[in-house]
Amino acid sequence: MIRWFVVQTQANAEARACRHLNEQGFATYLPRYLKQRRHARRTERVARPLFPRYLFVAFDPQAARWRAVHSTVGVSRLVGRGEVPTPVPDAVVAALRAREDAEGFFPVDQRIRFAVGEAVRIVSGAFADAVGRFQSMDDDARVVVLLDLLGRQVKATVSMDAVTAGT
Repeated sequence: MIRWFVVQTQANAEARACRHLNEQGFATYLPRYLKQRRHARRTERVARPLFPRYLFVAFDPQAARWRAVHSTVGVSRLVGRGEVPTPVPDAVVAALRAREDAEGFFPVDQRIRFAVGEAVRIVSGAFADAVGRFQSMDDDARVVVLLDLLGRQVKATVSMDAVTAGT
């Protein structure tokens, strides 16, 4: 019976591992999202894996050829207990596929709630009740805020949930 399993890939080798597994006849699934990237004054949207360093592969664990996954270019290991890979419930992969858009990408809300330079208040953490200026937001939904501390501006990185608008 064919089941889904998780493969851990080498760093930034998800697409290469997926391609090589497909060439060997394995069915694969690499959930991706579109990320805005700024480079050389250009902004472009690039496909990035939803789970960096991981992808799904389907095979029959009773078949002897699944061990070939271990030696595939770009693959680090099959996730499991010891030598035995652990299957993922089919509903997990089906739920992920159901959330993809028409182009096959996972929708990720990348809207920034604040404008650059807007006053924000930190509501929790080490800088609770500090007021600063919003500077940017990174891929991990963390916000960079410029705080006035000791007469100079200092960058502080906090989670998006720890920031609210206002003075």
